[in-house]
Amino acid sequence: MYHFFKANKNFFIYSLIILIVIPIFGLNFFISFLGNILLLLFLIPLLLVILVLIGFNSYKSKINTCNSCGAISLGLSETCMNCGANLENISNSQLNRKPSESTIEVKAEEVN
Repeated sequence: MYHFFKANKNFFIYSLIILIVIPIFGLNFFISFLGNILLLLFLIPLLLVILVLIGFNSYKSKINTCNSCGAISLGLSETCMNCGANLENISNSQLNRKPSESTIEVKAEEVN
């Protein structure tokens, strides 16, 4: 047996190195692979949510409300489709108002 190790010393050293190195790199590769898959599982939905929010904000910025009749348009035209008023005169203060400030008070009358 001793003669076998002495004759095949290089073979024994290389096989010992391979038996030590392969499991280390194999385990490291496996952990990296699982980590990358988990990152993809979490980051792809997060990316989709961010894209939806960006799309929603760009859509929201194109919506205009008419000052005269209150009709809503997508900002494709310069005039209101309902009453014909000019939509370019909308100020930022009107967009930031609370709905309660825009509400019209109506008095109820009894009809005979």
